[in-house]
Amino acid sequence: MSTQGYTTSFVVNQTPEEAFSAINNLRGWWSGEIEGPTSKLGDEFTYRYKDVHYSKQRIVEVVPGKRIVWLILEAWLSFIEDKNEWNGTKVVFEVSKKGDDLGGHLKTGQLGTPQNRPVETVI
Repeated sequence: MSTQGYTTSFVVNQTPEEAFSAINNLRGWWSGEIEGPTSKLGDEFTYRYKDVHYSKQRIVEVVPGKRIVWLILEAWLSFIEDKNEWNGTKVVFEVSKKGDDLGGHLKTGQLGTPQNRPVETVI
């Protein structure tokens, strides 16, 4: 089984600093129950959505205004064959400036997921 991962990128109508701040405000964009701190190196938090998704993450890399990486410590996903396939994978968010525009460029992905499964289908 391949474990290459998946990435995507898009332009956002925010400065890189605003986009980075928004990423770290999980409760502002990720529906479900989030417990624990979610913005500093070493923080551990859990995410639960009904009986569909449970995961526990640790923030393992932070470059303020540019990059944040979560290590998935535990996961259980009801809607895929291997319910624990996220265990040990990393979710990466990278933010950069888009040319001379005020907008930011956001690149995100999940490293280590099998078969290049898009993150959007499992988050």
